[in-house]
Amino acid sequence: DGDLVKIGEAIFKFLTGENVENSYHEEIYRMTIMDGLTGVHNKRFFSEFLEREMARCARYERPLSLVMFDLDHFKKVNDQHGHLTGDYVLREICRRLTARIRREELLARYGGEEFAAVLPETGRTGALEFGEQIRQLVARDPFEFEGDRIGVTISVGISVLDREPIDLPAFIKLADDNLYIAKRQGRDCVVG
Repeated sequence: DGDLVKIGEAIFKFLTGENVENSYHEEIYRMTIMDGLTGVHNKRFFSEFLEREMARCARYERPLSLVMFDLDHFKKVNDQHGHLTGDYVLREICRRLTARIRREELLARYGGEEFAAVLPETGRTGALEFGEQIRQLVARDPFEFEGDRIGVTISVGISVLDREPIDLPAFIKLADDNLYIAKRQGRDCVVG
């Protein structure tokens, strides 16, 4: 434990699992890939994960779905109930949805009140079912914080990768555009 090995310009240090320094580095790494408020993965990790999954699914000709969703009228929650309540709602949504995410899937905070779920091995039908499930999980029970009951809904946009090559930004943009269409047209979920 603690031995150093130099290869070229790189120096490697061997650390055992019980080493305090090892725990420190693991925590630093965790902080770089997780969103501090919600406890789900952050946008940086999401992009890396999605890029790997797109390559894997293209190579093996398997479907991949991207589900993007955001909270409807979230500014009103912050304005009427305060930012602490808004933060609670974001954390609670992630808590509810994390239970629905399978081990091979990913839930990430994309930015603000927008989130993304990457669903490997899931085609159009499965993505629509997932979108409806998470929409119901959020809307079913109001969020309660410091005596306030807040009803929250989400809009969902989906893109599906199934055999047609597409690059990462275009795949994300398609889901995001479908999310915008769902919000603008007052629809629950739009797939493209």
